[in-house]
Amino acid sequence: MLSGTTMMVSLRPFNGVSPYPSKQPLVHRNRQTALRGTIYMSAQTQAVPSRTQRIMESISVSGEVGGAGGAYSYNALKRLDGIWSSICSTQTVQQAPQQVVSSFPGVSSGSVLAEKQVDKCDVVVCGGTLGIFIATALIAKGLKVCIVERNILKGREQEWNISRKELMELVEAGILDEDDIEEVTAVSFNPNRCGFENKGEIWVEDILNLGVSPVKLIEIVKKRFVSFGGVIFEGCSVSSISIYDDAAILQLAEGNILSSRLIIDAMGNFSPIVKQIRGGRKPDGVCLVVGSCARGFKENSTSDVIYSSSSVKKVGNAEVQYFWEAFPAGSGPLDRTTYMFTYVNPQPASPKLEELLEDYWDLMPKYQGVSMDSLEILRVIYGIFPTYRDSPLPAAFNRVLQFGDASGIQSPVSFGGFGSLTRHLGRLSNGIYEAIDGDFLDSYSLSLLNPYMPNLSASWLFQRAMSAKKQSNVPLDFINELLDINFKSMQRLGDPVLRPFLQDVIQFGPLAKTLGLVMLTKPQILPSIFKQVDIPVLIDWSRHFFMLGYYTFLSTYMDPVIRSWLNGLPSKVKYEWKRHLEAWKYGSGLDYRL
Repeated sequence: MLSGTTMMVSLRPFNGVSPYPSKQPLVHRNRQTALRGTIYMSAQTQAVPSRTQRIMESISVSGEVGGAGGAYSYNALKRLDGIWSSICSTQTVQQAPQQVVSSFPGVSSGSVLAEKQVDKCDVVVCGGTLGIFIATALIAKGLKVCIVERNILKGREQEWNISRKELMELVEAGILDEDDIEEVTAVSFNPNRCGFENKGEIWVEDILNLGVSPVKLIEIVKKRFVSFGGVIFEGCSVSSISIYDDAAILQLAEGNILSSRLIIDAMGNFSPIVKQIRGGRKPDGVCLVVGSCARGFKENSTSDVIYSSSSVKKVGNAEVQYFWEAFPAGSGPLDRTTYMFTYVNPQPASPKLEELLEDYWDLMPKYQGVSMDSLEILRVIYGIFPTYRDSPLPAAFNRVLQFGDASGIQSPVSFGGFGSLTRHLGRLSNGIYEAIDGDFLDSYSLSLLNPYMPNLSASWLFQRAMSAKKQSNVPLDFINELLDINFKSMQRLGDPVLRPFLQDVIQFGPLAKTLGLVMLTKPQILPSIFKQVDIPVLIDWSRHFFMLGYYTFLSTYMDPVIRSWLNGLPSKVKYEWKRHLEAWKYGSGLDYRL
């Protein structure tokens, strides 16, 4: 074990061959010191590279792209581990974040920056990897839209796994044609497995069963955006945003200055605007993900949606419960992507991504029934996905709205926002257009687009239940046992219960039925649940569960009544009520259709 910048090495006599992992033998100027057996040398220059480093440095890596999972190099892994270490520091609030957004009274014409504007837009979208989708939906409605992207706007090589139903939502939003779906789909497969540590398996069809090429998908959407007259500032990053009564003035680090009626922050989990809004506060939970895409899998026709092959295990000073996902890849018939992920609370003892990867190389071959020697590693995948209990994030400023991962709209048990993006894209594009058209761009009106959603808040209990907890006094296999009984209960209740849950959609009726069946089938598990998630968390969750039922009632019975007299309301009131109706519908999961 290495610590600090030096390590002590005990020397033993050797027959002219150095035992050290160095290309040159050690030369000892003082033979007496050598025989005494103690020297000091730099750990940085002499430490043996980890297996992860050796594997990653042996792979040819192309340029990085924006978005989660867009970097594959070992240096990028170390950078991300550095960010993760700072999040896990003992400080409740990290160092004061950069103040990106500032508000000023009056109109923008009095600003010094206004004289230097290079472009005026209705909307500027900051962050293009997922931002290109909302940008294209808005420009198709006739708005003038610009995108600011710090890298070249292109998709990553690693596929996104999604269901056809979710892709069709891009068609409904006017972003893709139905023919485009076939072009961007690199691979499809069925059936899809769920299972937990040898407790039986559940097989489903058409869940995350498509591998979509982000390269092709973003290329198609980018061409459509440009064909509508959209402007993309590639290789540019946001320096500051000044909010005035009539416009937002955005200054880029490269010197460009843009004026816009609305700025959409699609810069992901580590958006500098989100850091400013949250004040550097630690996330409430984090999903850590590592994995690889490798060639050499002969059995490669099915997928794992969620699978666990072991109980809670110790990594360093932390305890973790590992889960797996696995999907055939579109790059070849023997190519397969495997993800290993875990949920943790950010603490100083939390494992680093490189530590998880070291475990991954040991565990993945056994999980997949292959030998590492028979595999060619094509790329290594890793990411951290922070989540907050108070999500989605309300608008904190006039004329600035968070979108995608930046808004926290994704489920706390998912590691990737593409599925939630497709689900909410139609709602958000219509709402944003109405806000701009009616000039309802104050923070309150924009917050109605990212409202409280009880089904999202209720998902927090699942992340907490799936997180290993030190000294929780529950059996090591408790998490697997809990998930197994829940999934089998959902299977007994049928597709209307199981399928929405597998696509991160929580609904009141299915959830109530599942919990009821679990308590009837295995009541003895309840004491362990109380120990695992804590009573205060259960009480807080009960509030969201009640609100989930209340939103279900409102969307089912009150929505038709209110919608019938919407057209007679003043435009601002009509806008607000439409957002309330959407919050009831999406917050109860009733937007989901089988």
